[in-house]
Amino acid sequence: MADTTNRLAGIAYLNVDGKTYMLAGDLGYKVSKVARETLTGQDRVHGYSEKPVAGEITAKLRDAGGLTVADFNAMTNVTVTLELANGKTVVGRNMWTVDDQTVETTEATFEVKWNGFSVEEV
Repeated sequence: MADTTNRLAGIAYLNVDGKTYMLAGDLGYKVSKVARETLTGQDRVHGYSEKPVAGEITAKLRDAGGLTVADFNAMTNVTVTLELANGKTVVGRNMWTVDDQTVETTEATFEVKWNGFSVEEV
């Protein structure tokens, strides 16, 4: 077997509640817990405000023949798991889809965005 200890990017897998989907590309995730905004006055920087943000996983998937795209719009409490080329696993639990899904028929692809309370690197 080939040694992959130096591999950082490339091959990736995505599954939702244990079902694997064809990943066409553009897989991303956000593990940030807070967003900060600098607060400035007319005289100086005063500090910052902080508010919570949702965890997020995004993917461009392939519309395979046996797939029902509408099922993605109905997802409201799913576990999304990513297996990355660098050996990292990323998990989002109790996630829901946001936005609607539009299939681009030239490449048979559509984009999905899940949000949830947190996304973790495990």
